[in-house]
Amino acid sequence: MKALFLTNEYPPYIYGGAGVHVEYLTKELAKLMDVEVRCFGDQRLQEQHLKATGYSYDKALFDNCDKKLKSPLTAFYNSIMFNADNIDAQIVHCHTWYTHLGGILAKMAYGIPLFITSHSLEPLRPWKREQLGNGYELSLWIEKTAMEMADCLIAVSKGMKDDIVSLFNVNPDKIKIVYNGIDTDEYDKKTDNSALIKYGVNPEKPYVLFVGRITRQKGIIHLVNAIKHINDEAQIVLCAGAPDTPEIKSEMEAGVKKVQQSRKNVIWIQKMLPKDEVIQLYSHADVFCCPSIYEPFGIINLEAMACSTTVVASAVGGIVEIIEQGKTGYLVPLEQLKESPFEPVEPEKFSKDLADSINKVLDDKSLAAHMGELGRRRAVEHFSWKAIASEIYALYNEYR
Repeated sequence: MKALFLTNEYPPYIYGGAGVHVEYLTKELAKLMDVEVRCFGDQRLQEQHLKATGYSYDKALFDNCDKKLKSPLTAFYNSIMFNADNIDAQIVHCHTWYTHLGGILAKMAYGIPLFITSHSLEPLRPWKREQLGNGYELSLWIEKTAMEMADCLIAVSKGMKDDIVSLFNVNPDKIKIVYNGIDTDEYDKKTDNSALIKYGVNPEKPYVLFVGRITRQKGIIHLVNAIKHINDEAQIVLCAGAPDTPEIKSEMEAGVKKVQQSRKNVIWIQKMLPKDEVIQLYSHADVFCCPSIYEPFGIINLEAMACSTTVVASAVGGIVEIIEQGKTGYLVPLEQLKESPFEPVEPEKFSKDLADSINKVLDDKSLAAHMGELGRRRAVEHFSWKAIASEIYALYNEYR
Protein backbone atom coordinates (compact mmCIF):
# COMPACT_ATOMS: atom_id res chain seq x y z
CA MET A 1 0.00 0.00 0.00
CA LYS A 2 1.13 3.53 -0.78
CA ALA A 3 -0.17 6.84 0.57
CA LEU A 4 0.14 10.18 -1.20
CA PHE A 5 0.42 13.18 1.13
CA LEU A 6 -0.53 16.61 -0.23
CA THR A 7 0.78 19.49 1.86
CA ASN A 8 1.73 23.13 1.65
CA GLU A 9 4.61 22.78 4.15
CA TYR A 10 7.42 20.24 4.07
CA PRO A 11 11.08 20.50 5.15
CA PRO A 12 12.92 22.76 4.85
CA TYR A 13 9.90 25.07 4.42
CA ILE A 14 7.94 24.72 7.66
CA TYR A 15 6.29 27.58 9.51
CA GLY A 16 3.45 25.97 11.48
CA GLY A 17 2.16 22.93 13.31
CA ALA A 18 0.70 21.29 10.20
CA GLY A 19 4.14 21.18 8.61
CA VAL A 20 5.67 19.68 11.75
CA HIS A 21 2.90 17.08 11.78
CA VAL A 22 3.50 16.04 8.16
CA GLU A 23 7.28 15.91 8.59
CA TYR A 24 7.22 13.50 11.53
CA LEU A 25 4.18 11.45 10.53
CA THR A 26 5.53 10.67 7.05
CA LYS A 27 8.88 9.71 8.54
CA GLU A 28 7.22 7.19 10.88
CA LEU A 29 4.70 5.93 8.31
CA ALA A 30 7.55 5.20 5.89
CA LYS A 31 8.67 2.51 8.34
CA LEU A 32 5.34 0.75 7.72
CA MET A 33 4.54 1.48 4.06
CA ASP A 34 5.44 3.52 0.97
CA VAL A 35 4.77 7.26 1.30
CA GLU A 36 4.95 9.96 -1.34
CA VAL A 37 4.73 13.67 -0.49
CA ARG A 38 3.77 16.39 -2.98
CA CYS A 39 4.28 19.83 -1.48
CA PHE A 40 4.82 23.51 -2.28
CA GLY A 41 8.44 24.39 -3.02
CA ASP A 42 11.50 22.91 -4.68
CA GLN A 43 12.04 19.86 -2.45
CA ARG A 44 13.53 16.67 -3.83
CA LEU A 45 13.80 13.63 -1.53
CA GLN A 46 14.16 9.99 -2.48
CA GLU A 47 14.57 7.39 0.25
CA GLN A 48 13.67 3.71 0.27
CA HIS A 49 10.03 4.17 1.30
CA LEU A 50 9.69 7.97 1.35
CA LYS A 51 9.66 10.31 -1.64
CA ALA A 52 8.99 14.06 -1.64
CA THR A 53 8.59 16.43 -4.58
CA GLY A 54 8.07 20.18 -4.40
CA TYR A 55 5.84 22.03 -6.88
CA SER A 56 6.05 25.73 -7.65
CA TYR A 57 4.57 28.12 -10.18
CA ASP A 58 5.76 30.66 -12.69
CA LYS A 59 5.42 33.94 -10.79
CA ALA A 60 4.77 35.79 -14.06
CA LEU A 61 1.42 33.97 -14.30
CA PHE A 62 0.18 35.97 -11.32
CA ASP A 63 1.73 39.37 -12.07
CA ASN A 64 -1.68 40.98 -12.54
CA CYS A 65 -3.38 39.15 -9.68
CA ASP A 66 -4.84 40.96 -6.67
CA LYS A 67 -2.20 40.25 -4.00
CA LYS A 68 -4.85 39.01 -1.56
CA LEU A 69 -6.08 36.45 -4.10
CA LYS A 70 -2.60 35.20 -4.93
CA SER A 71 -2.38 32.73 -2.01
CA PRO A 72 -5.54 30.71 -2.81
CA LEU A 73 -5.10 30.89 -6.59
CA THR A 74 -1.50 29.68 -6.49
CA ALA A 75 -2.59 26.92 -4.09
CA PHE A 76 -5.23 25.81 -6.60
CA TYR A 77 -2.63 25.93 -9.38
CA ASN A 78 -0.26 23.69 -7.42
CA SER A 79 -3.13 21.34 -6.58
CA ILE A 80 -3.81 20.86 -10.29
CA MET A 81 -0.13 20.22 -10.92
CA PHE A 82 -0.13 17.58 -8.15
CA ASN A 83 -2.61 15.65 -10.30
CA ALA A 84 -0.98 16.32 -13.66
CA ASP A 85 1.76 13.90 -12.59
CA ASN A 86 0.45 10.34 -12.46
CA ILE A 87 -0.77 9.10 -9.07
CA ASP A 88 -0.17 5.45 -8.24
CA ALA A 89 -1.11 5.59 -4.54
CA GLN A 90 -4.08 3.83 -2.93
CA ILE A 91 -4.83 6.72 -0.51
CA VAL A 92 -4.60 10.51 -0.89
CA HIS A 93 -4.16 12.36 2.41
CA CYS A 94 -4.52 16.18 2.53
CA HIS A 95 -3.23 18.63 5.10
CA THR A 96 -4.70 22.18 5.25
CA TRP A 97 -7.12 23.78 2.77
CA TYR A 98 -4.24 24.77 0.47
CA THR A 99 -4.20 21.20 -0.88
CA HIS A 100 -7.89 20.29 -0.69
CA LEU A 101 -8.52 20.88 -4.38
CA GLY A 102 -5.67 18.48 -5.10
CA GLY A 103 -7.30 15.85 -2.89
CA ILE A 104 -10.70 16.27 -4.56
CA LEU A 105 -9.14 15.89 -8.01
CA ALA A 106 -7.17 12.80 -6.95
CA LYS A 107 -10.30 11.18 -5.51
CA MET A 108 -12.29 11.86 -8.67
CA ALA A 109 -9.64 11.34 -11.34
CA TYR A 110 -7.78 8.40 -9.83
CA GLY A 111 -10.61 6.75 -7.87
CA ILE A 112 -8.85 6.62 -4.49
CA PRO A 113 -10.17 7.39 -0.97
CA LEU A 114 -9.66 10.94 0.29
CA PHE A 115 -8.36 11.44 3.82
CA ILE A 116 -8.16 14.90 5.39
CA THR A 117 -6.39 15.73 8.63
CA SER A 118 -7.97 18.90 9.96
CA HIS A 119 -5.37 21.10 11.66
CA SER A 120 -7.65 24.16 11.81
CA LEU A 121 -10.98 25.24 10.34
CA GLU A 122 -11.45 28.28 8.13
CA PRO A 123 -14.86 29.37 9.52
CA LEU A 124 -13.21 29.72 12.94
CA ARG A 125 -10.42 31.92 11.59
CA PRO A 126 -12.31 35.04 10.41
CA TRP A 127 -9.19 37.19 10.78
CA LYS A 128 -7.99 35.47 7.59
CA ARG A 129 -10.19 37.94 5.69
CA GLU A 130 -7.72 40.62 6.76
CA GLN A 131 -5.01 38.61 4.99
CA LEU A 132 -6.90 37.12 2.03
CA GLY A 133 -9.72 39.58 1.28
CA ASN A 134 -12.24 37.78 -0.95
CA GLY A 135 -9.73 34.95 -1.18
CA TYR A 136 -11.15 33.94 2.20
CA GLU A 137 -14.38 33.02 0.37
CA LEU A 138 -12.29 30.64 -1.75
CA SER A 139 -10.66 28.99 1.26
CA LEU A 140 -14.06 28.63 2.97
CA TRP A 141 -15.56 27.09 -0.16
CA ILE A 142 -12.81 24.59 -0.91
CA GLU A 143 -12.56 23.44 2.70
CA LYS A 144 -16.31 22.85 3.00
CA THR A 145 -16.43 21.03 -0.34
CA ALA A 146 -13.50 18.77 0.51
CA MET A 147 -14.59 18.02 4.07
CA GLU A 148 -18.01 16.92 2.88
CA MET A 149 -16.50 14.79 0.07
CA ALA A 150 -13.80 13.10 2.18
CA ASP A 151 -13.97 9.41 2.94
CA CYS A 152 -12.28 9.85 6.30
CA LEU A 153 -11.68 12.95 8.40
CA ILE A 154 -9.00 12.97 11.07
CA ALA A 155 -9.44 15.47 13.90
CA VAL A 156 -6.39 16.33 16.00
CA SER A 157 -8.50 16.72 19.16
CA LYS A 158 -11.98 16.02 20.55
CA GLY A 159 -12.69 19.74 20.36
CA MET A 160 -11.81 19.71 16.67
CA LYS A 161 -14.24 16.83 16.04
CA ASP A 162 -17.03 18.78 17.74
CA ASP A 163 -16.26 21.81 15.57
CA ILE A 164 -16.32 19.72 12.36
CA VAL A 165 -19.71 18.25 13.26
CA SER A 166 -21.16 21.69 14.00
CA LEU A 167 -19.79 23.37 10.86
CA PHE A 168 -20.10 20.79 8.09
CA ASN A 169 -22.60 18.28 6.77
CA VAL A 170 -20.59 15.18 7.64
CA ASN A 171 -21.38 11.89 9.33
CA PRO A 172 -19.70 11.94 12.78
CA ASP A 173 -18.83 8.26 12.31
CA LYS A 174 -16.33 9.10 9.59
CA ILE A 175 -14.41 11.47 11.89
CA LYS A 176 -11.56 9.82 13.77
CA ILE A 177 -9.56 11.49 16.55
CA VAL A 178 -5.80 11.11 16.27
CA TYR A 179 -3.68 13.50 18.30
CA ASN A 180 -0.58 15.30 17.09
CA GLY A 181 2.70 13.97 18.39
CA ILE A 182 6.21 14.86 19.45
CA ASP A 183 9.65 13.31 18.96
CA THR A 184 10.72 13.15 22.59
CA ASP A 185 14.24 12.08 21.65
CA GLU A 186 14.76 15.26 19.66
CA TYR A 187 12.71 17.51 21.95
CA ASP A 188 14.41 17.03 25.31
CA LYS A 189 16.04 19.36 27.81
CA LYS A 190 19.42 20.61 26.53
CA THR A 191 22.28 22.06 28.56
CA ASP A 192 23.75 24.06 25.67
CA ASN A 193 22.80 27.74 25.99
CA SER A 194 24.70 29.20 23.02
CA ALA A 195 21.43 30.24 21.32
CA LEU A 196 20.45 32.26 24.39
CA ILE A 197 23.71 34.16 24.33
CA LYS A 198 23.45 34.62 20.56
CA TYR A 199 20.09 36.40 20.88
CA GLY A 200 20.87 38.41 24.00
CA VAL A 201 19.07 36.30 26.60
CA ASN A 202 20.81 36.23 29.99
CA PRO A 203 21.13 32.54 31.04
CA GLU A 204 21.42 33.60 34.68
CA LYS A 205 18.03 35.33 34.75
CA PRO A 206 14.54 33.76 34.54
CA TYR A 207 12.58 34.21 31.33
CA VAL A 208 9.13 33.70 29.85
CA LEU A 209 9.10 32.34 26.28
CA PHE A 210 6.73 32.65 23.33
CA VAL A 211 7.35 30.77 20.07
CA GLY A 212 5.11 31.22 17.05
CA ARG A 213 3.95 33.27 14.12
CA ILE A 214 2.63 36.81 14.45
CA THR A 215 -1.02 36.12 13.77
CA ARG A 216 -4.37 36.82 15.43
CA GLN A 217 -4.77 33.11 16.07
CA LYS A 218 -1.68 32.85 18.27
CA GLY A 219 -2.81 35.70 20.54
CA ILE A 220 0.66 37.19 20.85
CA ILE A 221 -0.71 40.73 21.23
CA HIS A 222 -2.43 39.63 24.44
CA LEU A 223 0.88 38.36 25.83
CA VAL A 224 2.55 41.66 24.89
CA ASN A 225 -0.22 43.45 26.79
CA ALA A 226 0.38 41.12 29.77
CA ILE A 227 4.07 42.02 30.08
CA LYS A 228 3.41 45.02 32.33
CA HIS A 229 1.89 42.62 34.90
CA ILE A 230 4.71 40.03 34.81
CA ASN A 231 7.43 40.06 37.49
CA ASP A 232 9.96 42.77 36.66
CA GLU A 233 13.05 40.55 37.01
CA ALA A 234 11.80 38.06 34.40
CA GLN A 235 13.01 38.45 30.84
CA ILE A 236 10.34 38.18 28.14
CA VAL A 237 11.59 36.37 25.03
CA LEU A 238 9.30 36.65 22.01
CA CYS A 239 10.47 34.31 19.27
CA ALA A 240 7.96 35.61 16.76
CA GLY A 241 8.20 36.11 13.01
CA ALA A 242 6.27 35.64 9.75
CA PRO A 243 3.51 38.23 10.37
CA ASP A 244 0.25 37.47 8.55
CA THR A 245 -0.35 41.05 7.47
CA PRO A 246 1.35 44.47 7.53
CA GLU A 247 -1.39 45.58 9.96
CA ILE A 248 -0.62 43.00 12.64
CA LYS A 249 3.11 43.54 12.13
CA SER A 250 2.62 47.26 12.86
CA GLU A 251 0.44 46.47 15.87
CA MET A 252 3.11 44.12 17.21
CA GLU A 253 5.88 46.67 16.66
CA ALA A 254 3.92 49.38 18.47
CA GLY A 255 3.09 47.08 21.39
CA VAL A 256 6.66 45.88 21.90
CA LYS A 257 8.09 49.39 21.55
CA LYS A 258 5.70 50.64 24.22
CA VAL A 259 6.67 47.99 26.81
CA GLN A 260 10.38 48.34 26.00
CA GLN A 261 10.22 52.02 26.99
CA SER A 262 9.66 51.02 30.61
CA ARG A 263 11.23 47.57 30.59
CA LYS A 264 14.61 46.74 29.07
CA ASN A 265 14.42 42.95 29.37
CA VAL A 266 11.93 42.34 26.55
CA ILE A 267 13.74 40.51 23.74
CA TRP A 268 12.01 40.16 20.38
CA ILE A 269 13.60 37.68 17.96
CA GLN A 270 11.91 38.64 14.70
CA LYS A 271 12.36 35.42 12.73
CA MET A 272 11.56 31.74 12.80
CA LEU A 273 14.61 30.03 14.30
CA PRO A 274 16.24 26.67 13.44
CA LYS A 275 14.87 23.78 15.45
CA ASP A 276 18.02 23.24 17.53
CA GLU A 277 17.97 26.87 18.68
CA VAL A 278 14.27 26.74 19.55
CA ILE A 279 14.86 23.58 21.62
CA GLN A 280 17.55 25.44 23.57
CA LEU A 281 15.13 28.30 24.23
CA TYR A 282 12.46 25.85 25.42
CA SER A 283 14.98 24.03 27.62
CA HIS A 284 16.11 27.05 29.63
CA ALA A 285 12.79 28.90 29.87
CA ASP A 286 11.10 29.11 33.26
CA VAL A 287 7.66 29.40 31.65
CA PHE A 288 6.38 28.85 28.13
CA CYS A 289 3.28 30.90 27.29
CA CYS A 290 0.77 29.99 24.58
CA PRO A 291 -1.91 32.73 24.54
CA SER A 292 -3.74 31.38 21.46
CA ILE A 293 -7.33 32.39 20.90
CA TYR A 294 -7.91 29.48 18.51
CA GLU A 295 -5.85 26.30 18.68
CA PRO A 296 -7.22 22.96 17.44
CA PHE A 297 -4.28 21.16 19.05
CA GLY A 298 -1.25 23.30 19.94
CA ILE A 299 1.86 21.29 19.19
CA ILE A 300 4.14 24.03 20.56
CA ASN A 301 2.85 23.22 24.04
CA LEU A 302 3.99 19.63 23.59
CA GLU A 303 7.40 20.82 22.40
CA ALA A 304 7.83 22.88 25.57
CA MET A 305 6.58 20.06 27.81
CA ALA A 306 8.97 17.59 26.19
CA CYS A 307 11.79 19.98 27.14
CA SER A 308 10.58 19.89 30.79
CA THR A 309 9.21 23.43 30.74
CA THR A 310 6.02 24.47 32.52
CA VAL A 311 3.30 25.83 30.23
CA VAL A 312 0.78 28.61 30.78
CA ALA A 313 -1.80 28.59 27.98
CA SER A 314 -5.28 29.73 27.10
CA ALA A 315 -7.99 27.16 27.76
CA VAL A 316 -9.13 26.78 24.16
CA GLY A 317 -9.47 23.96 21.64
CA GLY A 318 -7.11 21.02 21.89
CA ILE A 319 -4.84 22.75 24.43
CA VAL A 320 -7.14 21.57 27.24
CA GLU A 321 -6.49 17.98 26.13
CA ILE A 322 -2.70 18.43 26.33
CA ILE A 323 -2.13 20.35 29.57
CA GLU A 324 -3.29 18.96 32.89
CA GLN A 325 -4.47 21.94 34.93
CA GLY A 326 -2.27 22.50 37.96
CA LYS A 327 -0.06 19.51 37.12
CA THR A 328 1.84 20.23 33.91
CA GLY A 329 0.92 23.91 33.80
CA TYR A 330 -1.95 26.36 34.03
CA LEU A 331 -4.92 26.85 31.72
CA VAL A 332 -6.23 30.41 31.55
CA PRO A 333 -9.99 30.74 30.82
CA LEU A 334 -10.83 32.72 27.69
CA GLU A 335 -14.33 34.04 27.09
CA GLN A 336 -14.72 35.04 23.46
CA LEU A 337 -17.13 37.33 21.64
CA LYS A 338 -19.70 35.21 19.82
CA GLU A 339 -19.68 37.39 16.72
CA SER A 340 -15.86 37.63 16.64
CA PRO A 341 -14.11 34.44 17.80
CA PHE A 342 -10.75 36.16 17.46
CA GLU A 343 -11.36 38.66 20.30
CA PRO A 344 -11.71 38.03 24.05
CA VAL A 345 -14.75 39.65 25.68
CA GLU A 346 -12.38 41.29 28.19
CA PRO A 347 -8.92 41.48 26.61
CA GLU A 348 -7.35 43.32 29.56
CA LYS A 349 -8.64 40.71 32.01
CA PHE A 350 -7.33 37.89 29.79
CA SER A 351 -3.87 39.50 29.66
CA LYS A 352 -3.88 40.03 33.45
CA ASP A 353 -4.94 36.40 34.03
CA LEU A 354 -2.10 35.20 31.79
CA ALA A 355 0.37 37.27 33.83
CA ASP A 356 -1.00 36.01 37.16
CA SER A 357 -0.50 32.36 36.14
CA ILE A 358 2.97 33.10 34.75
CA ASN A 359 3.92 34.79 38.03
CA LYS A 360 2.77 31.75 40.03
CA VAL A 361 5.37 29.67 38.23
CA LEU A 362 8.09 32.33 38.38
CA ASP A 363 7.57 32.72 42.14
CA ASP A 364 8.01 29.01 42.94
CA LYS A 365 11.03 27.31 41.37
CA SER A 366 10.28 23.93 42.96
CA LEU A 367 6.74 24.05 41.56
CA ALA A 368 8.10 24.95 38.10
CA ALA A 369 10.57 22.05 38.22
CA HIS A 370 7.87 19.58 39.34
CA MET A 371 5.40 20.70 36.66
CA GLY A 372 8.15 20.51 34.04
CA GLU A 373 8.98 16.94 35.08
CA LEU A 374 5.33 15.88 34.90
CA GLY A 375 4.95 17.59 31.51
CA ARG A 376 7.93 15.70 30.10
CA ARG A 377 6.49 12.42 31.37
CA ARG A 378 3.08 13.15 29.82
CA ALA A 379 4.64 13.99 26.44
CA VAL A 380 6.60 10.72 26.42
CA GLU A 381 3.73 8.50 27.55
CA HIS A 382 0.85 9.87 25.46
CA PHE A 383 2.10 11.65 22.34
CA SER A 384 4.71 9.58 20.50
CA TRP A 385 4.78 9.71 16.67
CA LYS A 386 5.28 5.94 16.49
CA ALA A 387 1.90 5.31 18.13
CA ILE A 388 0.21 7.94 15.96
CA ALA A 389 1.62 6.46 12.74
CA SER A 390 0.29 3.05 13.76
CA GLU A 391 -3.20 4.53 14.24
CA ILE A 392 -3.12 6.19 10.80
CA TYR A 393 -1.83 3.01 9.14
CA ALA A 394 -4.68 1.01 10.69
CA LEU A 395 -7.20 3.58 9.38
CA TYR A 396 -5.75 3.35 5.87
CA ASN A 397 -6.24 -0.41 5.91
CA GLU A 398 -9.92 0.01 6.68
CA TYR A 399 -10.38 1.89 3.35
CA ARG A 400 -8.26 -0.26 1.02
